[in-house]
Order: sequence, then C-alpha cells, then structure tokens
Amino acid sequence: QVQLAESGGASVQPGGSLRLSCVASEFGESSDYMTWFLSSPGKEREGIAGIYIHQATTYLADSVKDRFTISQDRAKKTVYLQMNNLKPWDSGMYYCATRPFRLGYWRLTPSDFWTWGQGTQVTVST
Repeated sequence: QVQLAESGGASVQPGGSLRLSCVASEFGESSDYMTWFLSSPGKEREGIAGIYIHQATTYLADSVKDRFTISQDRAKKTVYLQMNNLKPWDSGMYYCATRPFRLGYWRLTPSDFWTWGQGTQVTVST
C-alpha cells in the first residue's frame, strides 16, 4: 500500500506563493498518477492538478492553470504543487492522492482514488 505525506501548507497573504510537497513511499504502476485535491468548507473536494510520472506530463484545472504548476522529483519520490498569486478562495486543505493512471487517465474524480495523504492546510487572507 502506497503511503503519501504532504507538507508545505501555511498562512499567506493574497498574492503570495507556496510550494506544497507530497512524498510517496513508492513510485510505481499503482501510483503513477499523482494528483492534488483541494477541500474547502462547504464545497466538494476539487481535483486541481495531476502528473503522470512516467512522462512528467501534467494536467491543471482551469481555476489554477495560470497560477499553479505541478512537477516531480522521481529520485525523491516527490510531487510538488507550486502555487503563485494565491487568492482567498485557494484556502483549504490540500490533499495528495494517487492511483494507476490507466484507471481513469486524467480524470480527477475523488471517488476514483483510494490512496490519500493526511492533507496540509493553506490559508490565504489579509
């Protein structure tokens, strides 16, 4: 069973930047699609970014594609979410999740994922 551990969450002012990290216990076929989800109060958990680790190809949701990037360091089994020009509505708990890429490809539907990290909190406010 793959284990995930997120870090990097903090409180920042609007316009600020953060880099979140997700360390996986392994990178393999069962975890070759690494993703980030945002869970905010009163909203459904939203998939915002994904990376297919074998090719480092990425997907970003429209709401963040001009401000966020997702990347990886395979040697460190780590996926990063670089978040720039943060907005108050970016606040919430950010979760890393993984599944085999072939079981849904770029789809970011939470119910497709059974391996989640514990989350890291991001708060954007003045």
